[in-house]
Amino acid sequence: MKYPVLFLTFLMMSCTKVETTALQQWQHVAQGSYAAEIAQNGNFAVVSSVQHGVAYWDLEKNALKYQWQHNPDQENLVFSLAISPDNSYVLTADQQTFALWRTDTGQNAGFWQLDQSTVRDVALSANGAHLLIGKSDGAVQHITLSSGRRLEFLGHSEKINSVAMSPNGRYALTGSNDYQAYLWDTDSAQIIHTFSHPSRVSKVALDPKGRFAFTADSQSLARIWDIQTGALVSTLQITARQQVFSAVRFSDDGNYLLTGAPTRNAALWRVSDGQELQRWRVTPLDGSRPAGAVVHAVAFLSPTRIITESSSGFAEVWEINYD
Repeated sequence: MKYPVLFLTFLMMSCTKVETTALQQWQHVAQGSYAAEIAQNGNFAVVSSVQHGVAYWDLEKNALKYQWQHNPDQENLVFSLAISPDNSYVLTADQQTFALWRTDTGQNAGFWQLDQSTVRDVALSANGAHLLIGKSDGAVQHITLSSGRRLEFLGHSEKINSVAMSPNGRYALTGSNDYQAYLWDTDSAQIIHTFSHPSRVSKVALDPKGRFAFTADSQSLARIWDIQTGALVSTLQITARQQVFSAVRFSDDGNYLLTGAPTRNAALWRVSDGQELQRWRVTPLDGSRPAGAVVHAVAFLSPTRIITESSSGFAEVWEINYD
């Protein structure tokens, strides 16, 4: 009796509709981008590229608001970006330096430089009050700007791949090559929950309303966890032989998860059971062979629409069809 059920399940998952025609499309970079991030509400995006440095876009108007550079005399090499949950600040980082920018004026609010190691990923709390810097030496630095306090989390034994932080800056989720993801208290550096994987943890994300954590590794295992209890909520029902994620976002109601991948794919998943509901393929980079693009960032615009920013330089709006 098990074989027909398994076959039917696989057939349903393999028949997920793949949409390739966007409702709207805007070109933000002519020759492709290094990195991008979209605000939680989908109203703004920050894009890093060779030609335009770091560009901050108003997505509602598709209007360029600011362009930033760490060093105007050098090529832009910003590969890590974060927008605060209230859209008031943007954090940008290259391998050695990171900078904070005000979105109301476009002015710089601080530059910092690492003396040792390199930046791997960054996160930012509301009001730009707390910065989280994941590093190649396995340490994670939490900075409180009002006091200048710097806390170094040393729970990981290998380089950090992905970091996330709660909107109030009190909790951090970090993933590393040591096969572990840790949810920890940024006040005490105490580990709250440990989420173990069979391979290196390549992507983590937090639900901003404090309900869920997402962890994924390099071997197609992606899980959603209950933050309060540490219990497993669901495992994404991935059919690809190898699936890694480049972007993750929880819906406001906590029912859905949106992901982006280096394979042009954005996908919608149901949180409760990890079922894939819909998939989109973003526009590839012009002239790339084979045609490809990394989905840098994803966000929900409404219950029926999402938006993506990809390495092809395009922001694209897509329709959700729950049928």
